[in-house]
Amino acid sequence: MEMATELEIKLSVSEAAQAQALQWLSARPEVLPGKTKSLVNRYFDTPKADLNRAKAALRIRKAGDDYIQTLKTRGEFVDGAHRREEWEWPVSGPDLDLSLLEDTPLNTDLDLGSLRVVFETNFQRNVLWLEEGQSVIEIALDSGSVAGNEARWPLHEVEFELKSGDGRHLVAWALELAREVPVFLNLISKAELGYFLAGLYRPEIVCNTEPLTVTEFLQALGSCWLLDEPFPADQLDLSKVANVAAAAGCGELWEHVVAELARGSTVRSLSENATEPGVLQLQLASSGQ
Repeated sequence: MEMATELEIKLSVSEAAQAQALQWLSARPEVLPGKTKSLVNRYFDTPKADLNRAKAALRIRKAGDDYIQTLKTRGEFVDGAHRREEWEWPVSGPDLDLSLLEDTPLNTDLDLGSLRVVFETNFQRNVLWLEEGQSVIEIALDSGSVAGNEARWPLHEVEFELKSGDGRHLVAWALELAREVPVFLNLISKAELGYFLAGLYRPEIVCNTEPLTVTEFLQALGSCWLLDEPFPADQLDLSKVANVAAAAGCGELWEHVVAELARGSTVRSLSENATEPGVLQLQLASSGQ
């Protein structure tokens, strides 16, 4: 199958906020109901997690009676959205077809024969469709769990994925939702969460002395979210992000959120109990800086 480019915004939410998000979205005239489906996903890697180090994710997804083998790269984070390369192939069952990887970046020096299941993500996906002008956006509300190395974490996400049209509509709609319910713009993927639970990945919070960029700031928030640790606001140079916030018209919001983080609130608890962090993240991410 040909490579595709995926553009999406992923918001982590609490179970209660996800229910609120579904209610709010369903009431919008631009939003149409879609289907609900159960998805079972098995992620593969080598014993040394070579794929994760190569910033790739390889899975087989069972949806109904169909099996789909997918390879994703981490890609880049641009204006609030992830842009990734993605390959998908229908397969006959739950086992990998290694021949399909021959024309992808994985066909390198990796020992593909040593690939094994390292974790699973299993969830219900409630799909909504948003049509605005020439743009079509798929909204997926995922509710389930991630399991690896005998650990299991709840999973509640709202994803906006551009199917056609203008990518700016993604962040605009995510921002509207963020003003209604607490959300967290999460740069940690389902795969990274699975690798973390499997004991194969642990993010490092940036500790350089240079001023952080907006993307580095958002990545650091994601790492603190995953580790459930306070954000080290007093140890980082946030001057560049503060300037972006001021230019974007959200300087007061920036000062409020950073003050809360500096007081020791964990990123996860703050983002689950207030709308300000998610709104700030999306305004910063959409600033183009």
